[in-house]
Amino acid sequence: MHARFAPVRDCFHDLLATGRETGASLTIWYDGHPVVDLIGGSRTNAGSGAPTSDAGDGAWRPDTLVNVYSVSKPVAALCLLMLVDRGRVDLDAPVTRYWPEFQTPATVRQVLSHTAGLPAFPVPRPATAIADWALLTGDLAAADPEWVPGSVAGEHAWTYGHLVGELVRRVDGRSVGRFLAEEIAGRWRLDLGFGLSEADQRRCADLRYGDPQWPTRVLGEPGSLRARAMGNPAGGQDLAVLNSPLWRGAEMPAVNLHATASGLARLYAGLLAGGVLDGVRLFSQELVAEATRVQYDGPDLLLDRQTRWTLGMQWEPDGSWGMGGLGGSSAWADPERGYTFAYATGRLAEHDRVDELVEALHSVL
Repeated sequence: MHARFAPVRDCFHDLLATGRETGASLTIWYDGHPVVDLIGGSRTNAGSGAPTSDAGDGAWRPDTLVNVYSVSKPVAALCLLMLVDRGRVDLDAPVTRYWPEFQTPATVRQVLSHTAGLPAFPVPRPATAIADWALLTGDLAAADPEWVPGSVAGEHAWTYGHLVGELVRRVDGRSVGRFLAEEIAGRWRLDLGFGLSEADQRRCADLRYGDPQWPTRVLGEPGSLRARAMGNPAGGQDLAVLNSPLWRGAEMPAVNLHATASGLARLYAGLLAGGVLDGVRLFSQELVAEATRVQYDGPDLLLDRQTRWTLGMQWEPDGSWGMGGLGGSSAWADPERGYTFAYATGRLAEHDRVDELVEALHSVL
């Protein structure tokens, strides 16, 4: 690591030393090159009874995968956007053109920008439904929208991946997990995926609570849009589900990408370079420009704040674009400062860890 970035390394080590972090990876690219690549802490939850992964010591390794929650969404969106780039999907076509059973009069663009009006699965389902793609997409196809599509945004917290992923499947024939593996992750050498194989599941870090009240706190008021959107299917904040083969092997593309920080930072580096990485072009510059442009600027009914949505990412006032995930993982590109940043953690807590790391990074740029 370049000496210039030592304050970032010191901050990362301090988070581990003080117990505010128990296991994580951090990768930063600057000016087109990786400049920070750190891992630390433990992959396994001591006393969890969960099987340890391939390395018996339980230490976090360079190839340790971890569930990054909503950091998943831009990755799922890119699969559909690749089909847009190839001329196989029209952003302003109604979803019904590709998915005839779909009842909501939303366009592909509205689905991608969280304005389609389907922020929650309409039928209460148990945790086992996580593995039933046809059931959950069928629920969405038959649902009535909660607002006029395009009129307002509300993060499609759990439904986003099924809306985007079913469009990919209808047009291409492959599941979004397989499409990601074959068309994007494989070609750009990204260590991340949906619907992990048994071998990849053995590399996973166990999630753990930074605070036992975390699952209750993140759902908000019972009956609220947030609680309905994030609590169905059941189990999405339950460690017994999250650390199970059911969750790791399923495709819940809004929330269950399992990734390394280095894989995420590479992905954003390719986007920041206009769709090309290591000489391999996956996206046109025009597609990247459209995908990272603000499509909606206004209130978000689920997040309960003003939000700027691109086609799958949040856009921040400093011009950066990307996504944070429930529990503290985050990945984005900052075109103004010329870097990409990815943090992947197994300790479910707030985003203050990332805030401090970014402060250290900005102090040296």
